[in-house]
Amino acid sequence: MAESENDILRRVRKIEIKTRGLSNDIFAGKYHTAFKGRGMSFAEVREYRLGDDVRDIDWNVTARSRTPHIKVYEEERELTMMLMVDVSGSENFGSGERLKRSLITEIAAVLAFSATQNNDKVGCIFFSDRIEKFIPPKKGRSHILMIIRQLIEFVPCSNGTALSEPIRFLTNVNKKHCTAFMLSDFMNSKRDEGPLKDALKIASSKHDIVAIRLHDKREDSLPDVGIVELEDAETGRKVWVDTSSSSVREYFAQEQMKRWESMLQILKHSRIDVADVSTESDYVVELMKLFKQR
Repeated sequence: MAESENDILRRVRKIEIKTRGLSNDIFAGKYHTAFKGRGMSFAEVREYRLGDDVRDIDWNVTARSRTPHIKVYEEERELTMMLMVDVSGSENFGSGERLKRSLITEIAAVLAFSATQNNDKVGCIFFSDRIEKFIPPKKGRSHILMIIRQLIEFVPCSNGTALSEPIRFLTNVNKKHCTAFMLSDFMNSKRDEGPLKDALKIASSKHDIVAIRLHDKREDSLPDVGIVELEDAETGRKVWVDTSSSSVREYFAQEQMKRWESMLQILKHSRIDVADVSTESDYVVELMKLFKQR
C-alpha cells in the first residue's frame, strides 16, 4: 500500500534528525579532510609585482597591455558531491530489519548533510540499467530533504542494473572535478563488465569516485531451510533450490564471492576506494574506516 503524504514527511523528518546528528557529531571535519582534495582555480589577472613567479605570467594579456600581468589562483572553496544511487529491484531485499534501500537512503543523507556543512553542492543520479532520474547539484537543507524524499518514494521504470550508465552520465554532466559516491549492491550484469571498465577509466581520471557496497548476509550464503523457491528481483526468474544440500550452499557462497571479488578488482584497478556495508552492520563504523584510509 502506498504511503500517505504525512507518512512520507514523518520518514523524511526521522531520517533528517538521525543523519544530521551523525553528520554534526561524528563526521564534522572528517568529510572535509578525506574528500576535500581541492585544486587551484583561476581567480583573476593582475599586474606583475616584484617577487611574483614568472611562470604565472599571462602572455596574452601581457602582449595586449604591453605590461607584464600574471594569473592569480586561489584554493577552490566549493566542491560538488554527486550521489549515484542504485534503485534497481535487488535493493528492495533485506533478510533482517532493514532493506538495502533503507540503508542506502540513510547513508546518502549522512553524506549529503556532511557536504552541506562545507557549503558544497549535492546532486543525485538515480539509476537501474538506465538513468532513472537526475537531480542537479544545489546547496541547502531544503534541497537535501527533497533528495531524501525522492529516495524514499521513487519508483524506477526498470529493475535491472548497469553500473556503466551512471558512470558515463557523471562524466557527461559534470565537466568539473567532483566527489561521487556510488551506493549499490554492485550486482551488475555480466554483459556490462566491459562498458563499466571503459566508463570508469574515463570518469576516475576526472572525478574522485567512491564505492559503497550494500549487501545482505542471505545474498552471500543460503540457510539450511529445505527446498525453497528463489526469485531474482531484477529479472523475475524463479528457481527451486534444495538448501538442505551442503554442496548447493557451498556452490552458492563460492559463486557470490567470485562475483564480488571480480567487481572489486575492477574498482581497485580504477583506484576507487570501497566501503563494504552489511544490512546488519553499523554503517557509521564503515564510513569512519573509509574516511581514515584516505
